Amino acid sequence: MKEHGFSSGIRAGASIAIGYFPVALTFGLLAKTTGLSLIEATAMSIFVFAGAAQYISLSLITAGVLPALIVINTFIVNIRHFLMTAALNEKMEPAARWKKALYAFGITDETFTVLATQPGHKIRTSFAAGVIVISYGSWVLFTALGHLIGASLPAFLQASMSIALYAMFVGLLVPSMKGNRKVVSLALIAALFNSLFFFTGWLSTGWAIMVSTLASAIIIELISRKGVAA
Repeated sequence: MKEHGFSSGIRAGASIAIGYFPVALTFGLLAKTTGLSLIEATAMSIFVFAGAAQYISLSLITAGVLPALIVINTFIVNIRHFLMTAALNEKMEPAARWKKALYAFGITDETFTVLATQPGHKIRTSFAAGVIVISYGSWVLFTALGHLIGASLPAFLQASMSIALYAMFVGLLVPSMKGNRKVVSLALIAALFNSLFFFTGWLSTGWAIMVSTLASAIIIELISRKGVAA
C-alpha cells in the first residue's frame, strides 16, 4: 500500500498545484487592488481555501457589504462541499474524526476529482493528505506571491485590475454555460433578480446577491423536478 501513501498523493496533486498558479496569483493581485493587506489576503486563502468564494468575497468587500453577509454568501457558494465530502467518505479508509475533519477542509472541486477517481481501492488518509497539502500549500503561496507582485505595480495599473475581477467571473461562467441550458437559465434568472433589487433598491448589495442566488437555484430545481415528474 506504500504506493498509495503521502508521496504518491503529492505526485497526484502536483497538477492541481500547477493549475492553481494563475488563479491564486490573480486572486492575490486583485486582493491587493481591493485594499487587503498581504496578511489579510494570505489569511483568507489559509482559512477559506475556496477559489470562487474568495473571488466573490472580494467583490462584496469592494461593494462595502457587511461581513456577516459575506460569510453567509460564502456558506451558500460552498454548500456543495457537504455532498462532495459525504460521497468521498465512502471511498476513504476508516480514520479518526479529527483526521476526517482535516482532509474535509482541504476538499475543493479539484482535490475531490483527483481523490474520487482513484481506481478500485480504499483511499488512504496519507494519500489524501499528500494531495491536499500540495494543493493547499500552492494556493496560499501563490496568493501571497500575487499580492507582492501587485504591490510592485504602478498605481494606475492596480486601479485598472478591478476590471479583471469581473472578467474572471465571466471566464468561470461561460465554459459552464456551453451546452448546458440549466446553467444558462440559472445565470439569467439570478441576473434578473439582482437587477430588480439593484434598480428598485429593495435590498442592499449583499442581500441582493444572496437572495438572487437562492431564488434562482430554487426556481431551477422546481422546474427540473416538474419536468421529471411530467
